[in-house]
Amino acid sequence: MVKFDLQDLPLFKDLSGDEVKRFLRQTGATTKSYSRGTRVLKMYESNANIGVVVEGSAQIVAEDRMGNETIGHRLEHGAIIGSTSAILNLEGSLTSVEALTDMKVLWIPYQALITAGPKLSRIHGVVMKNLLESFCIKNILMMEKIEVLSHRSLRERVILYLMQREKRQNSPDGSIKVPGRVQLAKELECNRSALTRELSNMKREGLINCGRHWMQLNKDKLREVG
Repeated sequence: MVKFDLQDLPLFKDLSGDEVKRFLRQTGATTKSYSRGTRVLKMYESNANIGVVVEGSAQIVAEDRMGNETIGHRLEHGAIIGSTSAILNLEGSLTSVEALTDMKVLWIPYQALITAGPKLSRIHGVVMKNLLESFCIKNILMMEKIEVLSHRSLRERVILYLMQREKRQNSPDGSIKVPGRVQLAKELECNRSALTRELSNMKREGLINCGRHWMQLNKDKLREVG
């Protein structure tokens, strides 16, 4: 029995509720809950499952040999995790996944996914198509992250970051949901105090309007200072 409404996941696009249930039974997929701050997937930990974020959000965390952490792209509803270690059968994951909120993840055994094709027929083909699309979206997010960090100016990083999120969120009033300042500073790889100062300057200059968890770009003002 499915405890959560999984049909709206991008992975199950174009499938009915009954088809989703059939897929879960055939693959042995399970849903697991995690608390905020938990490492959903730990670096160097073996993993045989492909995860799909059902609820909540997380972030990719990479660590170098000196123990310094680098924050990767943000993971939200429908995002795929653990695919690299599961598909390539690595001895351990190359990155960690940290829950930013309480969250739920659907774990699909990779080997069961591969071998379930004959039993699932069309369902399997639809899921694999959607999975490939999710991989492409993941690559786009990684490239966007690289593009943001390629700018030396913190102001340029903020503007590009907001433009990227605005495009994905497609908010009618142009408001952009953003994480808290601590998390935002991690994603932009800058000092929190420097970020707070820059946001205050941008607000004073009329480039942005912002609240605790939202921002709005002033496109006309941006074109003026272009």
